[in-house]
Amino acid sequence: MGIAPVMLDLDGLEITNEEKELLNHPLVGGVIFFSRNYESVEQLSRLVADVRQATKGKSLLICVDHEGGRVQRFRTEFTTLPAIATLAESTNPEEKSYSHGWLMAAEVRAMDIDFSFAPVLDVNFGVSEVIGDRSFNRNPKTISTLATKYIKGMREAGMASTGKHFPGHGAVTEDSHHEIPVDTRSREEIWQEDIIPFADLIKQGLDAVMPAHVIYKEIDDKPAGFSPYWLQTVLRDELNFDGVIFSDDLTMEGASVMGNYAQRAEAAIDAGCDMVLVCNNRAGALEVLNNAKIKHSEESSQRLMRMQGEPFMNRSALLDTTRWAETVDDITALV
Repeated sequence: MGIAPVMLDLDGLEITNEEKELLNHPLVGGVIFFSRNYESVEQLSRLVADVRQATKGKSLLICVDHEGGRVQRFRTEFTTLPAIATLAESTNPEEKSYSHGWLMAAEVRAMDIDFSFAPVLDVNFGVSEVIGDRSFNRNPKTISTLATKYIKGMREAGMASTGKHFPGHGAVTEDSHHEIPVDTRSREEIWQEDIIPFADLIKQGLDAVMPAHVIYKEIDDKPAGFSPYWLQTVLRDELNFDGVIFSDDLTMEGASVMGNYAQRAEAAIDAGCDMVLVCNNRAGALEVLNNAKIKHSEESSQRLMRMQGEPFMNRSALLDTTRWAETVDDITALV
């Protein structure tokens, strides 16, 4: 049995009866956690178990944005991870990138959460505050090198990788959470820099991609996540990507140009997304589940199965290892 195409969020620290019903809707195949869903390791463990129990009999992805730096949903009792921009500035940055990727993934997988949406592959041009130190570097080839090591660390801990935000969010000043960013650069400029990390990592088996809610107006009039040109012609055909395509959150302002929530979901799936995220807006999520006419292929459903976490040790076993203790010391020295 494959995985359905819609990912939702939860309101609080416990799953409600209404949410149990929503997670069992035929279109729902994933849950994403935010900071409001975390109070302690014990509470998170219960929540994950309750979500798994509530959806027993169907395959469900559980995930989180847990990059480090500004974007780390679980704080207390988890290692404070530095922003990945610090890795390039460290001694032995490739080794540090591997260790950061492993530590992030190990602590998340030890809670039976399938994956974190990571790593960020955007180029840091120094103009985007929402990207900034979430990017590895200004140099695209440095990003490729460090992200390669980072993903190897993730995989060792049983976690699939997601490169974001295709084809690159780093050259616009606007934050797509609150505005509709427009990138005015030519195709050649984007290919000379932003595309490089994605192309390099795809050759090495990048598992998933999340496109940006950015309009690249010299190339297409739709944001990348709703564009058959970006997702089919470029990503699938030119770059030969055969992994999962996740939409960014459809409730973000950058997605508003595509209509209401149901229309956004339809457009994203029709453009080539395998799964759409509808977060932080329960009314919007209900609109998608009740009204969106989503054509979900068996091929997409099976691709999503690859994002399930590989077997990994539980938290108490992880914290008993020398490797975890030494890696924590190594990585937290960068904070």
